[in-house]
Amino acid sequence: MTPPAGWYRDPSAPHLERWWDGTAWSEHRRSPETVPLPLVVPAARRPARARAVALAAAGSVLAAAIVTGAVLLHDGGGGGDRGDGATRTAPGGPAATDTATAPAPATPATPPDSSGPSGASVVVDQLNGITLPLPAGWEAPRNVSQDDVVMTTHGVYDCPAGRGLCRHGLVSTLTPASSDDARPKTLARNDIADAADAAYGRNAAGDTPYDGITAHQDVAAGPVAVAGRAGYFVRRRVRTAKGPGGYVESLAFSSSTGVEAPVVVRFVLDAGPDGPPLADIDRITKGIRPIGATGADGGVGSSIGPSSD
Repeated sequence: MTPPAGWYRDPSAPHLERWWDGTAWSEHRRSPETVPLPLVVPAARRPARARAVALAAAGSVLAAAIVTGAVLLHDGGGGGDRGDGATRTAPGGPAATDTATAPAPATPATPPDSSGPSGASVVVDQLNGITLPLPAGWEAPRNVSQDDVVMTTHGVYDCPAGRGLCRHGLVSTLTPASSDDARPKTLARNDIADAADAAYGRNAAGDTPYDGITAHQDVAAGPVAVAGRAGYFVRRRVRTAKGPGGYVESLAFSSSTGVEAPVVVRFVLDAGPDGPPLADIDRITKGIRPIGATGADGGVGSSIGPSSD
């Protein structure tokens, strides 16, 4: 038996707290809370990392939720095929094949009807210390094989290429590998090609739900405030061999907790009349808050606005 995911005293540095993901120690550390946490020494360390997503009221600190990171993005548009005139070739869009059921969280999750100050439900990313709002038409992931997905649109449909099931929208979070240049702009620009390929090119199972990407065009990029931190986003319009293609966005910023590790939030929205409105990206991005925050704005850096540079 191993302890559930959570913050514990770091065996190698007892004056700090370290994130235990349920199976192994992560690299996330933070200053200790007022109440000392127990020292956890697992019997064996395995490489796998557990992830938990929980729904909670903004301002609540939840015990554990299945996630690897969380983040948000800016800039918006309307619904339908937005006609951005993609012309360049690239990698590839949002296909979440529902082939596996995500493991149950190590600790009880907050009921789905939890809400923040505005009354909207939120998803809590305990590892990165933030909450993300759930706009209308979105929900916590169910039967999604990717463990980094933090929310999806309702329902599934047959993928355009006839292989597997797809969703019209996905939001996922991840912690980038260590790099000499961890600036949000660099992280977002380096991530966008991988994000597009994972969404609309070849998925984790090796399938091509849209028969591959035929063209792409970066339609927006610029600085944006995220959870009180300066961030940067890149949005790409992706064309696919089958189906309407979609929009992919990489949003990068530093976590406000622990060692302030960088976080990347990926947004994937189908184009066409069935896809969610691009404005949902703005709503989610503007609603990202540090866990426990009560203010209406994003704090430090909230005056930073997105641009098309």
